[in-house]
Amino acid sequence: KLSINAFDYNCHLDLIKLLRQEGELVKLRRARQKMSELFPLTEEIWLDWLKDEIKMASEMSEREKVYELFERAVKDYICPEIWLEYAQYSIGGIGQEGGIEKVRSIFERALTAVGLHVTKGTALWEAYREFENAILETAQPAPGSIPSPEQQQVLCSQLEKIHALFRRQLGIPLLDMEASYAEYEEWSEEPIPETTIKNYKKALQQLEKCKPYEEALLGAETPKLAEYQAYIDFEMKAGDPARIQLIYERALAENCLVPDLWARYNQYLDRQLKVKELVLSAHDRAVRNCPWTVGLWIRYLLAMERHRVEHSIISEMFEKALNAGFIQATDYVEIWQAYLDYLRRRVDFTQDSSKELEELRSAFARAVEYLKQEVEERFSESGDPSCTIMQNWARVEARLCNNMQKARELWDNIMTKGNAKYANMWLEYYNLERAHGDTQHCRKALHRAVQCTSDYPEHVCEVLLTLERIEGTLEDWDAAVQKTENRLARVNEQRAKAAEKEAALAKQEEERAEQRKQARAEKKASKKAKKTRIGDKRKADEDDDGEWGQEEGFQFHPSELPSKRHRGQGDGELPEEDMEVETGLFGRSEKPDGPAIPKEKASTSRKDIPKVLHDSSKDKVTVFVSNLSYTMAEPEAKLRELFGSCGEVVEVRAVFNNKGTFRGYCYVQFREEEAARQALALDRTAVEGRPMFVSPCVDKNKNPDFKVFRYSTTLEKHKLFISGLPFSCTKEELEEVCKAHGNVKDIRLVTNRAGKPKGLAYVEYENEAQASQAVLKMDGLTVKDHVIKVMISNPPLRRLPERPEPGRASLPLAPRQIYGARGKGRTQLSMMPRALQRQSNPVAKAENGMVQNSPAASSDPPAEPRKMSNADFAKMPLKK
Repeated sequence: KLSINAFDYNCHLDLIKLLRQEGELVKLRRARQKMSELFPLTEEIWLDWLKDEIKMASEMSEREKVYELFERAVKDYICPEIWLEYAQYSIGGIGQEGGIEKVRSIFERALTAVGLHVTKGTALWEAYREFENAILETAQPAPGSIPSPEQQQVLCSQLEKIHALFRRQLGIPLLDMEASYAEYEEWSEEPIPETTIKNYKKALQQLEKCKPYEEALLGAETPKLAEYQAYIDFEMKAGDPARIQLIYERALAENCLVPDLWARYNQYLDRQLKVKELVLSAHDRAVRNCPWTVGLWIRYLLAMERHRVEHSIISEMFEKALNAGFIQATDYVEIWQAYLDYLRRRVDFTQDSSKELEELRSAFARAVEYLKQEVEERFSESGDPSCTIMQNWARVEARLCNNMQKARELWDNIMTKGNAKYANMWLEYYNLERAHGDTQHCRKALHRAVQCTSDYPEHVCEVLLTLERIEGTLEDWDAAVQKTENRLARVNEQRAKAAEKEAALAKQEEERAEQRKQARAEKKASKKAKKTRIGDKRKADEDDDGEWGQEEGFQFHPSELPSKRHRGQGDGELPEEDMEVETGLFGRSEKPDGPAIPKEKASTSRKDIPKVLHDSSKDKVTVFVSNLSYTMAEPEAKLRELFGSCGEVVEVRAVFNNKGTFRGYCYVQFREEEAARQALALDRTAVEGRPMFVSPCVDKNKNPDFKVFRYSTTLEKHKLFISGLPFSCTKEELEEVCKAHGNVKDIRLVTNRAGKPKGLAYVEYENEAQASQAVLKMDGLTVKDHVIKVMISNPPLRRLPERPEPGRASLPLAPRQIYGARGKGRTQLSMMPRALQRQSNPVAKAENGMVQNSPAASSDPPAEPRKMSNADFAKMPLKK
């Protein structure tokens, strides 16, 4: 797997674990080495590696390799355990020349790095004191002997070292400071100085301020970002750079894959500390942890330039950035712009030609070609539709190199890439020509702009006339006036035609709506007349008191209708309005496959149920359940059993129609509000093959804007959207494909209301790095003869229909067809003999395949035949 994808972090961990179990030490060392070259290693991985190497190190040359390994380890993250292990290991080498000074040097570096750690710093201070106490014991004279002046001097010097360690530690806010103070009192033969006591009390006060933040970290769950951010804000107010750096490092050790945290840390180092080694190390660790984040690479390049790193190293780092695997086409445009800005700042434009200038021009040409070949092929877009890189190149050539000929060539290339229709692009070129070119080329550019611009032609026409008014001759003025008048005349003609077409479509839609309204009224009247003619002698009071009045046995919110209840309650990424609804032959729900409920029995079974008024005060303990199967037998018992695990169910109110058929939704009332909240977790649970929708019970008359979105509607860089899957693909099969590229946390197959798959899925990975690698490896993959498309989950914004302003005509909607729900007539069969059928208006096939009245045939709607009365029918035999 690693030979295919070397950036698979979890695969590296699995390989190291297996090799360690098998005892393959040589292969294990090589595997760890390769992983450390690609990623910063965590504290656990480093400690395991170091302990294995320490066991094998016996000779001095092998000990030096362990020292080198420790130096690499302490650079990845600031970890107290690694520093403590490093210091203790170095004690074993005090027998060598300069061994004691080396140990002290490592301890001092460790205290600088993590000595301020509130919870773990004490262990380092104590280890350092124990080492110095051991040195003191070796310097003591033999019992009964008188120490020489040299020995006395060594003893005093060693005692002063231990005193200094105590005083330094007691001036820092650390846990168990009281125990350290008591130990100092017991150890010291002299009274503790007032300055030390004062610093100790001040540190105690500061510790009390830090304790709430430390306790919050101890009680919080991973990733603890909010708690760390609060701690960082607290330290920022205090303003101690060492403490601010340490708390940032502590946060990053647990959240190394959070780009925003790295960005804030690097920004602080760039603006406040400005120490070259520290700044560049932090930037390097940031891009190694989050290589897919272009902003971190840009900040790294700027920091390297700011600290005057060699040009070859900066260029090498830029090449690494290009191979980092960014997830958007625009990311490549941004990194190229940052690198080109750096190259431009290196050029001395007072010289006509130089090596730096040629390198800049070569880089501009390479950037344009790279975006065209590499980026556009991968993302199906250049990421730079406005050609900003070429625009900057043209500005450099015109303003800094005085090469207008090259600038004009570049702008000509920009316009041929689909930008000639935009007025702002022409005006940008005109301003450049105006500043560094001549009037003739300005005039030529504006004439082309008048001819080509389609968004704001009036604006470019006005600019052309202004130019000729100030600088042109009479002939130039006449030519400009004629050109602009002709262009605006054509534009106005096109707009008038478009307005007429819109008005005609709007009129047709209004007439169709009127016809549909009239047809419904006629159909209703005919049904009423037919019903009256049938020998049904039911009384009016029976209609009022019969099964119609007892349809559901209780009153419910107007918002509870099933057709409206779920609109907008989708998963955020695919709204439920887009879900298909199974309909039958006549555009309504198909009859259930199970045994039909006798009509009389169903109506009488619900006739005696007393009418129950809906209590809005119980909405908080009630959930609305929908998208259930119409064929569900005994829905009350089924749902009571299903929701019983959430809490005590008081009542299940299933909704039936007047014929006794279950309508697919119901209300479940609990005893406790907490149970209702737990019931929401059962949303999308499969019940009899269909996903059950569970949502809060809310009166939409009082809360018309209430929506429930279970899933995120924004960019999620750790989640993938996969389309083109075969409908037969199961969740297990898809997980088998996806887990090869990272740790899969969740997979969701998108289905319609009937529970049938739609060939779409969302796959959530553990972090952004795994998701970005999965996009690279899986996009275009074939799954069961289907080529899938994989991208980072970034759902488009849901656009609500805009209400037209009063007095303004709105754009007409697509004309609604006379057909029913499935494209056929409501009855599927025409009952009129074909001999009597007459074609109305001729129909024309539109581009999208829908059939509609052709506006070219007649602008007026077809006249409806006049309805004939009985007198008209009586006169028919008399007509010739």
